[in-house]
Amino acid sequence: MQRGGGVAWKCRTIIIVVTLKDHLTDFLDYLEIEKNRSPKTLRNYDHYLRRFLEFAKESGGVPSPAHITLPLVRKYRLYLNRTTDGDGRPLKLVTQNYHVIALRAFLKFLAKQDIKTLSAEKIELSKIPERTVEFLDAREVEDILAAVPQTDRLQNLRDTAILETLFSTGLRVSELTSLTRDKINLDRGEFMVRGKGDKPRVVFLSNDAKAALHRYLDKRKDNNEFVFISHGTNTNAENLTPRSVQRIIQKYATKAGIVKKVTPHTLRHSYATDLLINGADIRSVQALLGHASITTTQVYTHITNKQLREVHSAFHNRRRR
Repeated sequence: MQRGGGVAWKCRTIIIVVTLKDHLTDFLDYLEIEKNRSPKTLRNYDHYLRRFLEFAKESGGVPSPAHITLPLVRKYRLYLNRTTDGDGRPLKLVTQNYHVIALRAFLKFLAKQDIKTLSAEKIELSKIPERTVEFLDAREVEDILAAVPQTDRLQNLRDTAILETLFSTGLRVSELTSLTRDKINLDRGEFMVRGKGDKPRVVFLSNDAKAALHRYLDKRKDNNEFVFISHGTNTNAENLTPRSVQRIIQKYATKAGIVKKVTPHTLRHSYATDLLINGADIRSVQALLGHASITTTQVYTHITNKQLREVHSAFHNRRRR
């Protein structure tokens, strides 16, 4: 401060406190703009990381990224392991890992911004037990198709087309229900879909699937843009929901005498397994399924290896028996 009639100056230091929530907002913006992640992915990461921040706050607070430590993360993982879902069941190990994956991605983002914090590489994921998948063999697929009444009633034509399309393309049920007529090229027997992460891929229709879709769409007199719609008493038919497709498939599986639970994803598994058993290479199957990682596709190799063992047992060295 200056005296003697001069101008008095007072220096102030302005401190801007950036909280972890602020960093989280920046991280979500980064995922949306630079990484082009889907809205669903953004919601999941937001949910997982806010759970971590709430846990950290209840554990004494984490004022800055520098205060995220391995002991804190270990306590958080114990907390997740003892947490239950809305139905009172413990969180699945794979769900716990999703929380950890989100945290590691957040830490990597902070490190890229030259913000001091725990190294993401120090956090390991829990080992997940080997995943098994349910699938149908060729005879079971035929039995389900045969369970649909062979009439020209629109519902029956639709249901046959759904089953044939799922087994021919390996579509996810969300991809099936969002399919519009203008997207399908029945002459070429192929079309493009956008799967997880909005990634495009081309899928192909078998001759049976093309014929089923032709019969169904030719019979339709409505102007609804969606391929698969409801055909009840409601004149304002809407596109089917994933849940309604699930009910349709399980109905015919039960009618066919298949006791295991059959879902749209079971048909996707059956599609992949059928390709591998008949000689397709794993990389091609990965592309046809739209898997981002080959690791996801490799679950099917355990099925085909079992199939090969059965072939070996049935046909190898029979003369010595």
